[in-house]
Amino acid sequence: MAELLAPAGNPEKLKWAAVYGADAIYFGVKSFSLRSFAGNFSTKDAEESLKYLHSLGKKGYVTLNIYPYSNEYNELISTAHELEDCKADAFIVADLGVLLALKKAGIKTPLHISTQANTLSYQAVNAYEELGAKRVNLARELSFEKIVEIAKNKGNTEVEVFIHGAVCFSFSGRCAISDWMTGRKANRGECTHPCRWKYSVVEEKRPGEYINVGEDERGLYLFNPKELALFSYMQELAKNGVDSFKIEGRMKSIHYIASTVSLHRRILDGEKISEQEAFQLLNRIKNRGYSSGFMKGNITPDDYQINGEGSNSSAEFLGNIMEEKVDGKPVLQIRNRTFAGETVEVLEPTGKISYYTLPEILKLKDGTTNTVANHSKFVVLEDAFKPFTIFRRIEK
Repeated sequence: MAELLAPAGNPEKLKWAAVYGADAIYFGVKSFSLRSFAGNFSTKDAEESLKYLHSLGKKGYVTLNIYPYSNEYNELISTAHELEDCKADAFIVADLGVLLALKKAGIKTPLHISTQANTLSYQAVNAYEELGAKRVNLARELSFEKIVEIAKNKGNTEVEVFIHGAVCFSFSGRCAISDWMTGRKANRGECTHPCRWKYSVVEEKRPGEYINVGEDERGLYLFNPKELALFSYMQELAKNGVDSFKIEGRMKSIHYIASTVSLHRRILDGEKISEQEAFQLLNRIKNRGYSSGFMKGNITPDDYQINGEGSNSSAEFLGNIMEEKVDGKPVLQIRNRTFAGETVEVLEPTGKISYYTLPEILKLKDGTTNTVANHSKFVVLEDAFKPFTIFRRIEK
């Protein structure tokens, strides 16, 4: 069966991804990761997280996918040796120099090629195999037919495909807008996402006159792409040789991780879920609209560009059941203002969806009662719920 690969920006998110059904988790350490602002893992965090994943029969991949400068190689190689001692299951790299330097340094941990390498052909996949790579994450700009062609003509190298999440405006994330506008380098893990800012057009001889080309009153989001939602292609891609399906989002919330991982787990396991239901569940989380990207071949502006800031979430994450209990009873950790007596949607780690009406009086962990519970409060429940279960309010 193909692998479901989920993101984790910190150890807490890694645990959520594992509980909700990911086969493997990818994460970054403090250096050499393309998500400098994700929180990331210390070496100790990585070691403990890898032990946790291995105890569940799952894998952990570490991102070393920045494009380093010459004077950073010694530190990068040293970091790789430390993580190898922690028993990382793979290193994700983008730079050809890093790939060869790690091999030359005697690193035995399998090497995966990042989507940043912009791999578009089976010839390139086979070349990476000759250089010692075990897996290649294909460029997001490929159609279904081209992915299948690569999967059928590759050698022993595994191929991986991004199946969900945010997409960079530039090919395979090779963007310089952030570098130019803010001095923060996208391919060094510092991207400020200026592609998602609002823009206006100014004619050269009319400085200060902003021409209205916006699709709505908030402005023109010219470079802002919709997010990938390729769940409907997963089973066919798996049948045609794709080895791993990757979810984007190391900087996203635990609600995002739980929602995306559980849905894709159900689909990969063969459960029949209609497109309407899948989109309904994906719209429970914040997004900028969804697209099938290049899967159908040519792409149009309607497939890609969004109007305004995209769709809003149809749900509000209210809280989650903690691992710890009080007198044997489950405890709901409140994340957003929650009211007694309201009916909420419940998402379990299995992906099961149900509804639950909260009691008319909320019993708090500190022994008090109230009809409202605010963020950082803990509500003790009488009914049985498994740890990591999510409660959310559905917007009408």
